[in-house]
Amino acid sequence: MEKKKDKVNSCRFPLLKRGLRRGVWLFLFLPSLIFAQDFHLSQYDAAPLFLNPSMTGMFDGSYRVHLHYRTQWAAVASKPLTTAGISFDMPVKKFGVGLQIMNYRAGAGSYNVSSALLSIGYDVVFDKANNHHLALGMQGGTQQNSFNASALTFGNQYDMANGGSLNPSLPSGETFSNTSFMVPDFNAGFLYYYAKENSRFNPFIGFSAFHLSEPKETFMGADNKMPRRYYLHAGTKINVNEKIQFLPKIIYMSQINDQGVSASLLLHYFMKDADTYLIFGPTYRYNDASIIEAGIKKGSYTARVSYDINTSPLKTASAYRGGFEISLTYIARKSKPNPLANCPRL
Repeated sequence: MEKKKDKVNSCRFPLLKRGLRRGVWLFLFLPSLIFAQDFHLSQYDAAPLFLNPSMTGMFDGSYRVHLHYRTQWAAVASKPLTTAGISFDMPVKKFGVGLQIMNYRAGAGSYNVSSALLSIGYDVVFDKANNHHLALGMQGGTQQNSFNASALTFGNQYDMANGGSLNPSLPSGETFSNTSFMVPDFNAGFLYYYAKENSRFNPFIGFSAFHLSEPKETFMGADNKMPRRYYLHAGTKINVNEKIQFLPKIIYMSQINDQGVSASLLLHYFMKDADTYLIFGPTYRYNDASIIEAGIKKGSYTARVSYDINTSPLKTASAYRGGFEISLTYIARKSKPNPLANCPRL
Protein backbone atom coordinates (compact mmCIF):
# COMPACT_ATOMS: atom_id res chain seq x y z
CA MET A 1 0.00 0.00 0.00
CA GLU A 2 1.29 3.44 -0.89
CA LYS A 3 2.75 5.26 2.11
CA LYS A 4 0.98 8.54 2.81
CA LYS A 5 0.09 10.63 5.81
CA ASP A 6 -3.36 10.10 7.22
CA LYS A 7 -5.72 12.56 5.61
CA VAL A 8 -7.36 14.09 8.67
CA ASN A 9 -11.02 14.97 8.70
CA SER A 10 -12.78 13.96 11.88
CA CYS A 11 -16.09 14.95 10.36
CA ARG A 12 -15.59 11.89 8.17
CA PHE A 13 -13.91 9.48 10.59
CA PRO A 14 -10.42 10.93 10.80
CA LEU A 15 -8.22 7.92 11.42
CA LEU A 16 -8.27 6.14 8.08
CA LYS A 17 -6.00 7.26 5.31
CA ARG A 18 -6.99 7.31 1.70
CA GLY A 19 -5.29 4.01 0.92
CA LEU A 20 -7.46 2.38 3.57
CA ARG A 21 -10.69 4.09 2.55
CA ARG A 22 -10.71 2.45 -0.86
CA GLY A 23 -10.88 -0.92 0.87
CA VAL A 24 -13.50 -0.26 3.51
CA TRP A 25 -16.31 1.30 1.56
CA LEU A 26 -18.79 -1.08 3.18
CA PHE A 27 -17.63 0.37 6.48
CA LEU A 28 -17.35 4.07 5.70
CA PHE A 29 -19.17 4.82 2.46
CA LEU A 30 -21.80 7.08 4.02
CA PRO A 31 -19.45 9.77 5.38
CA SER A 32 -17.70 10.07 2.01
CA LEU A 33 -21.03 10.89 0.32
CA ILE A 34 -22.53 13.30 2.82
CA PHE A 35 -21.34 16.85 3.39
CA ALA A 36 -20.20 17.54 6.96
CA GLN A 37 -21.24 14.15 8.26
CA ASP A 38 -20.00 14.41 11.83
CA PHE A 39 -21.10 12.72 15.01
CA HIS A 40 -23.71 15.32 15.82
CA LEU A 41 -26.94 15.71 17.73
CA SER A 42 -30.11 17.34 16.41
CA GLN A 43 -31.14 18.04 20.02
CA TYR A 44 -27.73 19.55 20.66
CA ASP A 45 -28.85 21.77 23.57
CA ALA A 46 -30.56 18.87 25.35
CA ALA A 47 -27.06 17.57 26.18
CA PRO A 48 -25.46 20.70 27.73
CA LEU A 49 -22.03 19.21 28.52
CA PHE A 50 -21.79 17.97 24.92
CA LEU A 51 -22.61 21.44 23.59
CA ASN A 52 -20.49 23.65 25.83
CA PRO A 53 -18.43 22.86 28.97
CA SER A 54 -19.42 26.23 30.44
CA MET A 55 -22.98 24.91 30.93
CA THR A 56 -21.73 22.52 33.63
CA GLY A 57 -23.83 23.06 36.75
CA MET A 58 -25.72 26.02 35.24
CA PHE A 59 -29.28 25.10 36.25
CA ASP A 60 -31.71 25.52 39.15
CA GLY A 61 -31.41 22.28 41.11
CA SER A 62 -29.23 20.01 43.23
CA TYR A 63 -27.97 17.79 40.40
CA ARG A 64 -28.78 16.82 36.82
CA VAL A 65 -28.65 13.48 34.99
CA HIS A 66 -28.96 13.33 31.21
CA LEU A 67 -29.39 10.32 28.87
CA HIS A 68 -29.17 10.59 25.08
CA TYR A 69 -29.45 8.18 22.14
CA ARG A 70 -29.38 8.71 18.37
CA THR A 71 -29.45 6.31 15.41
CA GLN A 72 -28.89 7.42 11.83
CA TRP A 73 -28.91 5.97 8.28
CA ALA A 74 -30.77 2.74 9.10
CA ALA A 75 -32.45 3.22 5.70
CA VAL A 76 -29.21 2.76 3.74
CA ALA A 77 -26.81 0.85 6.01
CA SER A 78 -26.95 -2.61 7.54
CA LYS A 79 -25.34 -1.18 10.68
CA PRO A 80 -26.38 2.45 11.18
CA LEU A 81 -24.45 5.16 12.97
CA THR A 82 -25.34 5.33 16.66
CA THR A 83 -24.57 7.88 19.35
CA ALA A 84 -25.20 7.25 23.04
CA GLY A 85 -24.32 9.34 26.05
CA ILE A 86 -24.84 9.89 29.75
CA SER A 87 -23.83 12.85 31.88
CA PHE A 88 -24.05 14.00 35.47
CA ASP A 89 -23.41 17.50 36.80
CA MET A 90 -24.18 19.61 39.83
CA PRO A 91 -23.64 23.19 41.05
CA VAL A 92 -21.24 23.82 43.93
CA LYS A 93 -21.72 27.50 44.89
CA LYS A 94 -20.54 29.43 41.81
CA PHE A 95 -18.87 26.35 40.35
CA GLY A 96 -20.28 23.40 38.47
CA VAL A 97 -18.73 19.93 38.28
CA GLY A 98 -19.70 17.03 36.07
CA LEU A 99 -18.84 13.91 34.09
CA GLN A 100 -19.82 13.04 30.52
CA ILE A 101 -19.47 9.63 28.86
CA MET A 102 -20.15 9.31 25.12
CA ASN A 103 -19.96 6.40 22.68
CA TYR A 104 -20.17 6.55 18.88
CA ARG A 105 -20.31 3.54 16.57
CA ALA A 106 -20.50 3.29 12.77
CA GLY A 107 -20.46 0.71 10.05
CA ALA A 108 -19.76 -2.97 9.44
CA GLY A 109 -16.25 -2.56 10.83
CA SER A 110 -17.64 -1.38 14.18
CA TYR A 111 -15.65 1.85 14.12
CA ASN A 112 -16.05 3.02 17.71
CA VAL A 113 -15.16 6.17 19.64
CA SER A 114 -15.64 6.25 23.42
CA SER A 115 -14.87 9.26 25.60
CA ALA A 116 -15.00 10.09 29.29
CA LEU A 117 -14.61 13.75 30.25
CA LEU A 118 -14.57 15.52 33.60
CA SER A 119 -16.12 18.97 33.37
CA ILE A 120 -15.92 22.11 35.49
CA GLY A 121 -17.74 25.42 35.09
CA TYR A 122 -17.69 28.78 36.84
CA ASP A 123 -20.43 31.43 36.84
CA VAL A 124 -19.44 35.11 36.81
CA VAL A 125 -22.22 37.57 37.74
CA PHE A 126 -21.87 41.15 36.50
CA ASP A 127 -24.63 42.99 38.38
CA LYS A 128 -26.20 43.13 41.84
CA ALA A 129 -29.58 42.07 40.46
CA ASN A 130 -28.02 38.75 39.38
CA ASN A 131 -29.24 39.11 35.79
CA HIS A 132 -26.11 39.19 33.61
CA HIS A 133 -24.02 36.02 33.72
CA LEU A 134 -20.89 34.79 31.99
CA ALA A 135 -20.25 31.07 32.46
CA LEU A 136 -16.79 29.64 31.78
CA GLY A 137 -15.97 25.95 31.47
CA MET A 138 -13.34 23.33 30.70
CA GLN A 139 -13.34 19.57 30.09
CA GLY A 140 -10.56 17.02 30.19
CA GLY A 141 -10.36 13.27 29.85
CA THR A 142 -9.64 10.46 27.41
CA GLN A 143 -10.92 9.19 24.08
CA GLN A 144 -10.52 5.63 22.79
CA ASN A 145 -10.82 4.75 19.10
CA SER A 146 -11.11 1.23 17.73
CA PHE A 147 -12.40 -0.87 14.83
CA ASN A 148 -12.72 -4.54 13.87
CA ALA A 149 -10.36 -5.16 10.93
CA SER A 150 -11.57 -8.75 10.42
CA ALA A 151 -15.06 -7.52 9.61
CA LEU A 152 -13.87 -5.36 6.68
CA THR A 153 -13.52 -6.24 3.01
CA PHE A 154 -10.77 -4.67 0.84
CA GLY A 155 -10.16 -4.18 -2.86
CA ASN A 156 -7.37 -6.76 -2.90
CA GLN A 157 -9.94 -9.38 -1.92
CA TYR A 158 -11.91 -9.02 -5.12
CA ASP A 159 -11.75 -12.36 -6.97
CA MET A 160 -12.18 -12.23 -10.76
CA ALA A 161 -13.16 -15.90 -11.00
CA ASN A 162 -16.72 -16.88 -11.89
CA GLY A 163 -17.68 -13.38 -12.95
CA GLY A 164 -16.03 -11.64 -10.02
CA SER A 165 -16.93 -11.30 -6.34
CA LEU A 166 -15.43 -10.34 -2.98
CA ASN A 167 -13.60 -13.21 -1.27
CA PRO A 168 -12.82 -12.45 2.41
CA SER A 169 -10.44 -15.44 2.57
CA LEU A 170 -7.96 -13.68 0.26
CA PRO A 171 -5.20 -11.55 1.87
CA SER A 172 -6.25 -7.90 2.23
CA GLY A 173 -2.77 -6.46 1.64
CA GLU A 174 -3.41 -3.93 4.42
CA THR A 175 -1.23 -3.46 7.51
CA PHE A 176 -2.36 -1.68 10.67
CA SER A 177 -0.06 -0.59 13.47
CA ASN A 178 -3.03 -1.00 15.85
CA THR A 179 -6.80 -1.40 15.86
CA SER A 180 -7.34 0.47 19.14
CA PHE A 181 -5.69 3.41 20.87
CA MET A 182 -6.40 6.02 23.55
CA VAL A 183 -5.61 9.75 23.49
CA PRO A 184 -6.14 12.67 25.90
CA ASP A 185 -8.83 15.21 25.01
CA PHE A 186 -9.50 18.77 26.23
CA ASN A 187 -12.37 21.19 25.52
CA ALA A 188 -13.34 24.68 26.69
CA GLY A 189 -16.10 27.24 26.23
CA PHE A 190 -18.01 30.25 27.50
CA LEU A 191 -21.65 31.30 27.62
CA TYR A 192 -23.31 34.66 28.28
CA TYR A 193 -26.96 34.54 29.38
CA TYR A 194 -29.50 37.01 30.74
CA ALA A 195 -31.29 35.40 33.69
CA LYS A 196 -34.00 37.86 34.75
CA GLU A 197 -37.09 35.69 35.26
CA ASN A 198 -39.81 38.28 34.56
CA SER A 199 -38.11 39.62 31.43
CA ARG A 200 -39.80 39.36 28.04
CA PHE A 201 -36.51 38.22 26.48
CA ASN A 202 -33.74 36.03 27.88
CA PRO A 203 -30.93 36.00 25.27
CA PHE A 204 -27.83 33.83 25.36
CA ILE A 205 -24.72 33.32 23.22
CA GLY A 206 -21.92 30.82 23.62
CA PHE A 207 -18.75 29.53 22.02
CA SER A 208 -16.99 26.19 22.56
CA ALA A 209 -13.84 24.58 21.18
CA PHE A 210 -12.99 20.87 21.20
CA HIS A 211 -9.79 18.79 20.88
CA LEU A 212 -7.68 21.77 21.96
CA SER A 213 -4.46 19.75 22.25
CA GLU A 214 -4.97 18.17 18.81
CA PRO A 215 -3.75 14.74 19.99
CA LYS A 216 -2.12 12.31 17.61
CA GLU A 217 -4.53 9.65 16.34
CA THR A 218 -3.91 6.96 13.76
CA PHE A 219 -4.43 3.28 13.01
CA MET A 220 -1.57 3.43 10.48
CA GLY A 221 1.36 4.77 12.51
CA ALA A 222 1.27 8.11 10.67
CA ASP A 223 1.74 11.59 12.12
CA ASN A 224 -1.93 12.46 12.24
CA LYS A 225 -3.61 15.02 14.52
CA MET A 226 -7.21 15.27 15.61
CA PRO A 227 -8.48 18.61 14.22
CA ARG A 228 -10.18 21.14 16.45
CA ARG A 229 -13.94 21.56 16.26
CA TYR A 230 -15.79 24.82 17.03
CA TYR A 231 -19.38 25.64 17.98
CA LEU A 232 -20.98 29.08 18.05
CA HIS A 233 -24.54 29.01 19.36
CA ALA A 234 -27.08 31.67 20.28
CA GLY A 235 -30.77 32.27 20.87
CA THR A 236 -33.31 33.83 23.17
CA LYS A 237 -36.28 32.77 25.25
CA ILE A 238 -39.31 34.90 24.34
CA ASN A 239 -41.80 34.86 27.22
CA VAL A 240 -45.09 35.76 25.52
CA ASN A 241 -47.25 35.09 28.58
CA GLU A 242 -47.48 32.62 31.46
CA LYS A 243 -48.46 29.83 29.06
CA ILE A 244 -46.39 30.43 25.92
CA GLN A 245 -42.65 30.72 25.39
CA PHE A 246 -40.76 30.65 22.10
CA LEU A 247 -37.13 29.67 21.71
CA PRO A 248 -35.49 30.68 18.42
CA LYS A 249 -31.90 29.42 18.33
CA ILE A 250 -29.03 28.80 15.93
CA ILE A 251 -25.74 26.93 15.97
CA TYR A 252 -22.74 27.15 13.64
CA MET A 253 -20.32 24.19 13.57
CA SER A 254 -16.87 24.15 11.96
CA GLN A 255 -14.06 21.61 11.65
CA ILE A 256 -11.34 22.06 9.03
CA ASN A 257 -13.25 22.43 5.74
CA ASP A 258 -16.56 21.12 7.02
CA GLN A 259 -19.15 23.61 8.20
CA GLY A 260 -22.76 23.32 9.26
CA VAL A 261 -25.60 25.57 10.39
CA SER A 262 -28.79 24.58 12.22
CA ALA A 263 -31.67 26.95 12.99
CA SER A 264 -34.64 26.09 15.23
CA LEU A 265 -37.86 27.56 16.57
CA LEU A 266 -39.30 25.70 19.57
CA LEU A 267 -42.60 26.39 21.31
CA HIS A 268 -42.98 25.75 25.05
CA TYR A 269 -46.64 25.63 26.07
CA PHE A 270 -47.46 25.47 29.80
CA MET A 271 -50.53 23.52 30.91
CA LYS A 272 -51.14 24.97 34.36
CA ASP A 273 -53.60 22.35 35.60
CA ALA A 274 -51.21 19.51 34.73
CA ASP A 275 -48.11 21.47 35.81
CA THR A 276 -46.54 20.45 32.49
CA TYR A 277 -44.73 22.05 29.56
CA LEU A 278 -45.28 20.76 26.02
CA ILE A 279 -42.36 21.28 23.62
CA PHE A 280 -42.71 21.32 19.85
CA GLY A 281 -40.99 22.84 16.84
CA PRO A 282 -38.94 22.50 13.63
CA THR A 283 -35.18 22.65 13.00
CA TYR A 284 -33.41 22.97 9.67
CA ARG A 285 -29.80 21.82 9.27
CA TYR A 286 -28.51 23.42 6.07
CA ASN A 287 -28.05 21.05 3.14
CA ASP A 288 -28.59 18.04 5.38
CA ALA A 289 -31.92 17.62 7.18
CA SER A 290 -35.27 19.02 8.21
CA ILE A 291 -36.04 18.02 11.79
CA ILE A 292 -39.24 17.89 13.77
CA GLU A 293 -39.05 17.74 17.56
CA ALA A 294 -41.56 17.18 20.35
CA GLY A 295 -41.22 16.81 24.09
CA ILE A 296 -42.70 17.15 27.52
CA LYS A 297 -41.42 18.66 30.75
CA LYS A 298 -43.15 17.67 33.97
CA GLY A 299 -41.66 18.39 37.35
CA SER A 300 -38.04 17.24 37.40
CA TYR A 301 -38.23 15.33 34.09
CA THR A 302 -37.80 16.52 30.52
CA ALA A 303 -38.20 14.05 27.62
CA ARG A 304 -37.62 14.99 23.98
CA VAL A 305 -37.85 13.04 20.74
CA SER A 306 -36.95 14.14 17.20
CA TYR A 307 -36.64 12.78 13.68
CA ASP A 308 -34.35 13.93 10.85
CA ILE A 309 -35.89 14.06 7.36
CA ASN A 310 -32.92 13.72 5.04
CA THR A 311 -32.56 16.58 2.53
CA SER A 312 -28.92 15.97 1.53
CA PRO A 313 -27.82 14.50 -1.84
CA LEU A 314 -28.36 11.06 -0.27
CA LYS A 315 -32.13 11.61 -0.11
CA THR A 316 -32.74 9.56 -3.28
CA ALA A 317 -31.19 6.48 -1.72
CA SER A 318 -32.52 7.12 1.78
CA ALA A 319 -36.06 8.02 0.64
CA TYR A 320 -35.70 11.07 2.92
CA ARG A 321 -35.24 8.84 6.00
CA GLY A 322 -32.53 10.18 8.30
CA GLY A 323 -32.11 9.80 12.05
CA PHE A 324 -34.16 9.14 15.19
CA GLU A 325 -33.13 10.76 18.47
CA ILE A 326 -34.39 10.66 22.04
CA SER A 327 -33.24 12.33 25.26
CA LEU A 328 -34.23 12.31 28.92
CA THR A 329 -33.12 14.77 31.60
CA TYR A 330 -33.75 14.62 35.33
CA ILE A 331 -33.05 17.64 37.57
CA ALA A 332 -33.38 17.25 41.33
CA ARG A 333 -35.16 20.48 42.20
CA LYS A 334 -34.28 22.73 45.10
CA SER A 335 -37.42 24.83 44.83
CA LYS A 336 -40.02 25.82 42.20
CA PRO A 337 -41.01 22.75 40.14
CA ASN A 338 -41.52 24.77 36.95
CA PRO A 339 -39.59 28.04 37.13
CA LEU A 340 -39.66 30.40 34.20
CA ALA A 341 -36.90 28.94 32.02
CA ASN A 342 -34.42 31.79 31.70
CA CYS A 343 -31.29 29.79 30.92
CA PRO A 344 -30.88 27.70 27.71
CA ARG A 345 -31.39 24.40 29.49
CA LEU A 346 -34.32 23.02 27.49
